[in-house]
Amino acid sequence: MAHPSMAHAGATLTIDLAAIRDNHRQLKEIAGGAVCAAVIKADAYGLGASRVAPALEDAGCDTFFVAHIGEAIALRPHLNPTTRVIVLHGPPPGTGPDFVAHDIRPVLSSREQIQAWSRLATRLGRPLDAMLQVDTGMSRLGLAPDDVIGLADQPGMLDGIRVCGVMSHLACADDPQHPANAEQHSRFVEALRLLPPAPACLSASSGIFLGADFHFDMVRPGAALYGIAPVPGRANPMSPVVRLQARIIQTRTVPAGAAVGYGYTHRTTSPRRIATVSVGYADGYLRALSGTGCAHIGDVRLPVIGRVSMDTITLDASDVDEHHLQPGASVELIGPKTSVDDVARSAGTIGYEILTSIGNRYHRVYAH
Repeated sequence: MAHPSMAHAGATLTIDLAAIRDNHRQLKEIAGGAVCAAVIKADAYGLGASRVAPALEDAGCDTFFVAHIGEAIALRPHLNPTTRVIVLHGPPPGTGPDFVAHDIRPVLSSREQIQAWSRLATRLGRPLDAMLQVDTGMSRLGLAPDDVIGLADQPGMLDGIRVCGVMSHLACADDPQHPANAEQHSRFVEALRLLPPAPACLSASSGIFLGADFHFDMVRPGAALYGIAPVPGRANPMSPVVRLQARIIQTRTVPAGAAVGYGYTHRTTSPRRIATVSVGYADGYLRALSGTGCAHIGDVRLPVIGRVSMDTITLDASDVDEHHLQPGASVELIGPKTSVDDVARSAGTIGYEILTSIGNRYHRVYAH
């Protein structure tokens, strides 16, 4: 879907590609000698994989992870032929030939996926690359401990498969003190001992900050690339990536006791100036921000009052000079005064949801 022009959109989303490249360089430096891949699933967390991936490629990234084969096929034309594209969910039944045709590698997480990939390699008469995923305690995706032992006892199950990596996923990496981190690390090391020698990858964004023991041969940051704080409660070392500026549609002054928005959930206690802004939950500005979110004009905070609607929010603009509130003037919903993580806290969620909820009605500007 094409994004609207500035004149036709209710808001402008600015995406700083230079900041994404800087974040990748910083994460690569922290990871030491490990390869620093990039997770660009969900359209690069809502920011546009076809623009983000080439920018990261320019910064030296040559390995990208997505969730689905459809994402990988759409991404492939935007990358160099030698760049690796890896699908975290592996090959759905019947899609193996699509992986081969587009030079895409799957992550194999079950005996069934391994058997199907081995059969395809046999049919084609050549080895096929794949990563293996082991479950080290998250109980989501990956080979169970018994499956890993089974592979060690029956190495023929991997006939035709060139294992190009072994990975797992940390459940509690955003809490450095959580005992699960050490437990999963230990289980991962044990699995590596049983599986064919291959580059190991355990850590995503937060795991990188757990220290060198968690880096292994490859790290695969996602959220941190896009400016989300990798360790909640600590100062965010990542550069901010997005700025969202929304247009004022109309401003009005209402008396004390006036109701605002659906359900009359807000009533004014004194005369207030209300600015209605052209962004709502259809644009990814979550309904949970009703009465908790805010915008800024310069240094002045404008709280969201009343419910977030599908296409609009209402702001208390009483502290702003009227000449800043003309129709078409902008307020800042995400930016220097209110980060993605700030918005997430106000909504009772995480920055990942804020970014991946971003809609298609914004005019988009990519800063290089």
